[in-house]
Amino acid sequence: MQKKSRHFSGVRSAKIDPASGQEKQFCEPAPQPRKLLDHVRDVLRVNHYSVRTEEAYVGWIRRFILYHNKKHPREMGALEVELYLTHLAVGEKVSTNTQKQALNGLVFLYHRVLQKPLGQFRDISRPKKPQRRPLVLSKNEVERILRVMSGTHQLIATLLFGTGMRLLECLRLRVHPVR
Repeated sequence: MQKKSRHFSGVRSAKIDPASGQEKQFCEPAPQPRKLLDHVRDVLRVNHYSVRTEEAYVGWIRRFILYHNKKHPREMGALEVELYLTHLAVGEKVSTNTQKQALNGLVFLYHRVLQKPLGQFRDISRPKKPQRRPLVLSKNEVERILRVMSGTHQLIATLLFGTGMRLLECLRLRVHPVR
């Protein structure tokens, strides 16, 4: 027969020895504290974030911790976040949107998970957007391209140029008999 009692200092258990009838007490090991990234996942799921957002935020937080030699984020602040984001822009040459996603993941960590104010950023280096000129084909160039094509590929290319459809929209079209 087993008798259990719970105390505030931890879980204690008692077991009665059948031979002597005496109660022997022992302490069960305290549960391990939750790891930070598991806690981040829990908060994301409670707030109904998408699985993709969860993967992205946890990835950025993990990389942030590793960049600062596994230092706990509670011991860091805006300066370390700024250094990391600058490293992403300058050292890793990530795009502006990638840097923004990393920033959003870290802001989520500090505000929602650690509940620690992050403070103001002084100067984050932003990646420079390359200036791209749109590629526009002339009518003659389009006609020459369509002439060298045949079959299904020509049909798809003609629909794309003629209707302005997106590629996946065109590929998902189904042929129906016309009456």
